Amino acid sequence: MGVLALLWGSGFLWIKIALSGGLSPLHITVIRCALGAAVLLALARLGRQRLPLDRRTWGHLAVAALFCNVLPFLLAGIGEQSVDSGVAGVLNATTPLWSLAIGLALRTERGLRPRRLAGLLLGFAGTLLIFAPWQHSGLTGWGALALLGASLSYAVAFAYMARHLIGRGTAPLALSAAQLLAATGLTTAALPVGHASSAGPSGTALIAVVVLGVFCTGITFHLNSRLIADEGPTAAATVGYLLPVVSVTLGAVVLDERIGLRVIAGMAVVLVGVGLTRPRSAAATAGPAREAARAEGVRS
Repeated sequence: MGVLALLWGSGFLWIKIALSGGLSPLHITVIRCALGAAVLLALARLGRQRLPLDRRTWGHLAVAALFCNVLPFLLAGIGEQSVDSGVAGVLNATTPLWSLAIGLALRTERGLRPRRLAGLLLGFAGTLLIFAPWQHSGLTGWGALALLGASLSYAVAFAYMARHLIGRGTAPLALSAAQLLAATGLTTAALPVGHASSAGPSGTALIAVVVLGVFCTGITFHLNSRLIADEGPTAAATVGYLLPVVSVTLGAVVLDERIGLRVIAGMAVVLVGVGLTRPRSAAATAGPAREAARAEGVRS
């Protein structure tokens, strides 16, 4: 979970650099999906894991790719064209709350104890403290709506993947690679309507999108799928609360940015909130595994 937060948390920075270097949101989406798919396909081949062959699975993969990759990647790029990082961070942190609401509506969210609910609410409160969106512009407008739509799309995708894809017999790396491959196909089909800069992308933008594709898409997506399989969609979505902690810490360590008392307090609240959402014992984490095993037994 920590590695996932570290890689995912740097994604907003690379998107900003790629956008300022002349790449459009659509081109960033296509490249990161293609590079992520290439990384996972190579790892799946090394692990001798085969891609699924049946049409039903590929149909589910297309839906999951649309909501987990195509839409959120594209909407994040569109949103960051006009919204600053503070507002973007807060809107991205609504993913766990959307995931919880979807889980309750579909009755797939089980074991929602007061401890976990308090952790989810504390995590969001800590994010508000870190970014202080009331001090920033862009709380209203199309950019903010795009980022909010990206967070909702992630939550829909996590629930869909947990129900229709994960734990259904396909090896994890192969499944992740197949989904990013489907996302690459969907985004490539939209390239003719995309806007390209006449000057072309800068070298810095190309480096940024490569890092974004290899590390913040390929490896990150596989880790996220593993987390959904181990702990469920809502628990996986709580990684979104750790992203601002990562970005603020990297800013202080790498860029020598100052961190005020409010930000430190917000980071502490986020960590406490995420801690409350974590399983307290191995027995707690065994529940999803037992349910998956029983489901496999029924299907076989």
